[in-house]
Amino acid sequence: MEPTIGDRVAAIRNETTTLTQEQLAERAGLSIETIQALEQNKRTSARISTLNKIARALGVHTAALMGSAARAQAMREADAEPLGLVGIRQALAPVRDVAGHLVGPRQPVADELELAQVRALVTDANAAYHANDYATAIGLTPPMLAAADAIVEQAGTTDSGQPALGVASYAYQLAGRLLIQLRQLDLAHIALDRATTYARTADDQLAAATATAHMCWLLLRTGRIVEVETLAARTADAVEPRLSTATPRDLAAWGVLLLKGAAAAARNAREDDARSMLTLAAAGAQQLGDRMVGPADQADRFFAQVGGNDFHQAGVQLMQVETAVIAGQPDRALELAGAVAGAPQVTPSSRQRHQLDVAWSYQETGHSADATRVLMQLRDTAPEWLRQQRYAREIVQSIEDGHRRALSAELAVLRSLMDGPI
Repeated sequence: MEPTIGDRVAAIRNETTTLTQEQLAERAGLSIETIQALEQNKRTSARISTLNKIARALGVHTAALMGSAARAQAMREADAEPLGLVGIRQALAPVRDVAGHLVGPRQPVADELELAQVRALVTDANAAYHANDYATAIGLTPPMLAAADAIVEQAGTTDSGQPALGVASYAYQLAGRLLIQLRQLDLAHIALDRATTYARTADDQLAAATATAHMCWLLLRTGRIVEVETLAARTADAVEPRLSTATPRDLAAWGVLLLKGAAAAARNAREDDARSMLTLAAAGAQQLGDRMVGPADQADRFFAQVGGNDFHQAGVQLMQVETAVIAGQPDRALELAGAVAGAPQVTPSSRQRHQLDVAWSYQETGHSADATRVLMQLRDTAPEWLRQQRYAREIVQSIEDGHRRALSAELAVLRSLMDGPI
């Protein structure tokens, strides 16, 4: 991880000046608390105006202080947005002059890239994403996207062109998923649209299907339920495999679309349609079994890591819990949740989302202590993820509303984590 703003302020202050923290604060016209909070990394972001004052006081350009804004963005600090996603914005929305030339810095890319190198970049960023290490994922995304674009341009219309386009699609899908988690929905739409374009150009129906599934997730986040139902159903119909002969990729791409369609149908009060989709998905998951675990083929192994790890029997069960929550059936949701408690296939982000359903169900059935316990477990294991979740804030607010006494220590900790912009 690159140095934070505070690390750089402290280094410049100590190595090139004789200023104390108090003297720097006075010269910059800031409070001593601001300087201390930055240098102690209690805050890892600052407004541009604050950075300008510090830079002038230290006699350096503001850019010299630009530390790891990604960490601040991951923790949703108040001043993170202007800096935290600059690299990703430059990759997704580059600026060109009137002659069509790119303006601004470009990510360095090796002259000759191997497809395996780009797959490795996507795999590393995917691992950081699923580990809830959003700061690292934010930092890895710009070079990953630059490499994805470069390998497509390098491959051109050769035999390696189609695989390169497929890998690029998954790179942009991952960027879209990360941006959805960070609630940067317009940027996520750009990333997923580009992922779909790459998949279509490659005539890679399965990559297009998984990109569509992620677009469904994005559209659900923006309340476009009817569109998700239609999009998921049409795409699932287009890629529906014959269960007896389907490849693992066929089943995984089809199945995840059924799950998104079920999520939309449940939200649209079409419970029968949701159940029908989940029944089909369960059949596909049973046929898939554990064939996505450790496939021998390199392309299938890559797909299993970055594109096909969201569909399995436990994933169907998670959606059954979610649909029960949406239908206002917390007792049934808790009953169903018992079946997926220890499923090893569930990715951390999916399990965390499921735990919010469990916490909501506990709260709705009058077990606020159990709801708080689940939220505290998430706070201990995935604070960066939890802070991004509006759903979690709603549960905390519901628990607080039911408290007639002063907040418990656990609720105070949760409220402190949740405070800030969203």
